[in-house]
Amino acid sequence: MDLAAAEEYAAVWADDWNSHDLERVLAHYTEDVVWSSPGIARFTNDPSGRLRGREALRDYFTTALRQLPDLRFTVDHVRVSVDSIVIGYHNERGQAVSEVLTFRDGLICQGFGAYGPSPQH
Repeated sequence: MDLAAAEEYAAVWADDWNSHDLERVLAHYTEDVVWSSPGIARFTNDPSGRLRGREALRDYFTTALRQLPDLRFTVDHVRVSVDSIVIGYHNERGQAVSEVLTFRDGLICQGFGAYGPSPQH
């Protein structure tokens, strides 16, 4: 994937998340996706912070969207590698986040979220 394609993908990805339409979001992932995030530990009480499979991701995203009704991602930058991209964005709380997404056959097969400090309110 080149940078222009990665930037286009990131725009669609953010629009899909911002729609809060779970099926649009899940359409980005393979059936056997592996996903890691500190949010997994927070929302599912699984200290490993790791999920395997789209159905596990569905459960996690359903919980997260329910608990974060104002969720909104604004893309700040995109980086590209051989079969991966990094989307840097800030969320509805103004927190800086990066997601590293690895692709297989055009879908995310593995990824993780990395979070910066939460803004002080």
